[in-house]
Amino acid sequence: MSSLWTPSGEHPVDRPGAGPASGSADAPTAADAAGAPPGTDRELTPEERAAAEEYGRQIDAAREQLLAAPAGLVVGQQALQFYELAALHLSQPEPRLDDARIAIDALAGVVERVGPRLGEAEPAVRQALNQLQLAFVEVSGEAGARAPGEPPSPG
Repeated sequence: MSSLWTPSGEHPVDRPGAGPASGSADAPTAADAAGAPPGTDRELTPEERAAAEEYGRQIDAAREQLLAAPAGLVVGQQALQFYELAALHLSQPEPRLDDARIAIDALAGVVERVGPRLGEAEPAVRQALNQLQLAFVEVSGEAGARAPGEPPSPG
């Protein structure tokens, strides 16, 4: 059994097709799957069991889709989340330039370090970075031109 790191700690994860050993102390219980507090021995209802099994099938299908796609394409799609984040911070009535800069720098890091290995996603990611950099310059110029606390001019 392997484990998955999350901010809340390590969590055991079964590999598809490799179930936990019966009676293993590390194996999640039915109560764990139902979201019950640890140490609770509540069994799943048939509906909860069916929902948990369906959720497991959906996770397996998502994993298969990720494995079928070229990694560069997936990384490129994920990098565009930095674009969305930066654009959101830049579009606020009082733009959050420091937050936007972090997202833009993260996108630039992907482009600079991975670039051509992004495959067919590379042109879109590079274009997104260029658009963000231009927008940042424009928005930061507008923000610097008005007095602190002054609302942006309409239009």
